[in-house]
Amino acid sequence: MSNPYIGRFAPSPSGPLHAGSLVAAMASYLDARWHGGTWLIRIEDIDEGRSVPGAAEGILQLLAALGMRHDGEIVWQSQRKHLYEAAAARIEGDTYPCGCNRREIVDSRIGVAPDGSAIYPGTCRHGLGPGRTMRSLRVRVPTAGEDTITFVDRFAGPVTQHLASDAGDFVLKRADGFWAYQLAVVVDDIEQGVTDVVRGADLLDSTPRQIHLQRLLGAPTPRYLHVPVVRNSNGEKLSKQTGALAVTAGDAPAAIGVLMETAAFLGLALDGPAPDAIEAFWCAAIPAWGRLLAERAAET
Repeated sequence: MSNPYIGRFAPSPSGPLHAGSLVAAMASYLDARWHGGTWLIRIEDIDEGRSVPGAAEGILQLLAALGMRHDGEIVWQSQRKHLYEAAAARIEGDTYPCGCNRREIVDSRIGVAPDGSAIYPGTCRHGLGPGRTMRSLRVRVPTAGEDTITFVDRFAGPVTQHLASDAGDFVLKRADGFWAYQLAVVVDDIEQGVTDVVRGADLLDSTPRQIHLQRLLGAPTPRYLHVPVVRNSNGEKLSKQTGALAVTAGDAPAAIGVLMETAAFLGLALDGPAPDAIEAFWCAAIPAWGRLLAERAAET
């Protein structure tokens, strides 16, 4: 790579770390270490209403107990609102105020995005109607024919999305006053110099929107790698909303057990005998990740 590798893990402190989040944490950590790069931690607490007191500290303690040591200072989104404000101002010509509420959008939607959300029909694209006031801020995506975003994911392979028909004009600032995830994550990755984003496949559909924002802001696009998501017995993505249990690692044997289970989910084939220490696990897991990358590259 032409630029030094900078990766990151960006958990939301809406609860303790669960198995699904740990998969993303391990994959991002292994990728950074395999490439001899930097691994940052960013706490995505921009939605302060969903943040649980003490959750961020618990996540950081668990990562440390599992041997995942971060580089540099930890960044908190709630302390970076001025950066999001400045970025929105820079692309003001490509944004517009929207006065529609959730029910109006659902009732008049033109389709459903891959993530299940309603595609905004562009009601306020050319100005707020009579008696309307701003509820949210949206970015104007290119019209059909000029809206194609294509990138190559390091696990999923080539991905193509048509913003106009698959996403629509999406929200940058929500009706509750919080900056939306799409803007915050792009601004943070730019500001931190992130070259590689490794995260769960549930965010794959968000990537084209983020690439669009990167282009509007004149920033380079990082490489992406989306790992499979962990699902519960009902086939639902494992999350706090679907009853995911917190990961615990009270002692070294428990920590190694958690690490081995996570590595198995990722499909890592560790050489040699089962590790009996956390350091030994990482010594085996990092080259195993390199082999897995080579296999996926051959497949895609």
